[in-house]
Amino acid sequence: MGGDFAPRAPIAGALRALDALPAQHHIELVGRTAVIEAELGALLGGELSAFAHVRDRITVVEAPDIIEMTDRPSVAIRGKANSSMVVGLKRVADGHADGFVSAGNTGAQMAGSLVHLRLHAGLTRPAIGTLFPTAKAPILVLDSGANVDCSPEELVQFARIGTVYARALLGRDNPAVGLLSIGEEPEKGNAVVKDAHQRLLGAGLNFLGNVEGRDLPAGACDRGDIDVVVCDGFTGNILLKFYEGIGPMLIGMISQVAGLDARSIAGSLTQLDVDEQGGAPLLGVRGVSIISHGKSSPRAMMNAIFVAVRAHESDMTAEIGRRLADSQTPTGTAA
Repeated sequence: MGGDFAPRAPIAGALRALDALPAQHHIELVGRTAVIEAELGALLGGELSAFAHVRDRITVVEAPDIIEMTDRPSVAIRGKANSSMVVGLKRVADGHADGFVSAGNTGAQMAGSLVHLRLHAGLTRPAIGTLFPTAKAPILVLDSGANVDCSPEELVQFARIGTVYARALLGRDNPAVGLLSIGEEPEKGNAVVKDAHQRLLGAGLNFLGNVEGRDLPAGACDRGDIDVVVCDGFTGNILLKFYEGIGPMLIGMISQVAGLDARSIAGSLTQLDVDEQGGAPLLGVRGVSIISHGKSSPRAMMNAIFVAVRAHESDMTAEIGRRLADSQTPTGTAA
């Protein structure tokens, strides 16, 4: 029930996802039953009639409350226990579902995930991990919005869980981690970044050192290719929103200069399309919780569901727990 285009976008995305996924996959639509059933009927009787064959792989789960985008996260989670957000996360926590996807209130999803899924031992906060396109392979940036302020210890934790994600979902054998700063030298950055740099040197990770903003589009720095970039959520979210604006700007500029149709150019630059990834996992909680943009389209929701499937099938959350257990302390010193 969350997002600017709910309930149509999540429902249409679910139908499209089921059409592409193997028959053993099943989706629960959590929210107001009457509203969901009416939207399903309208879509299957109209523009998405070709997807009628997947209807029997959909179950509607009643959740009468709705958390608005303007609701304070902690208040909403406590006061709206029958919301689609809380009910859906509880179903993951209770083992009735393998993952939860939402384009609703990000703060509420983070708070609900902390309450119902809980953090892995050794972590103090989760992080949103977002894939950024580059001239080479995509890189994982975390945190991209869950935590405005972070301690040096938490940045080390993000590096650990980002390394596991890069191995499990991106297939990187020995993920290289960069710490986002204003210069590559260890003494560059604010007090938190400088402290985190020293801790990462002894964390037992493939740490490249500091990386700069210009290194991200290249996917590499002068010390090698980058797989994971660590920063606080304030910096990461600004970086994410900047990236989101680059694609449309480039497409518009190229279409004007080359006299080409913008849609054909967009088709060739899908890696810059924010709908292509669809959603970002909340890393560090004991379950699959995928956070989608509030403006997510049906295609974005479909792709977010694919991210949830990959996260579950790769056993990513359990692997994060195992890797964290191998570290000596939550401050990030090597075992």
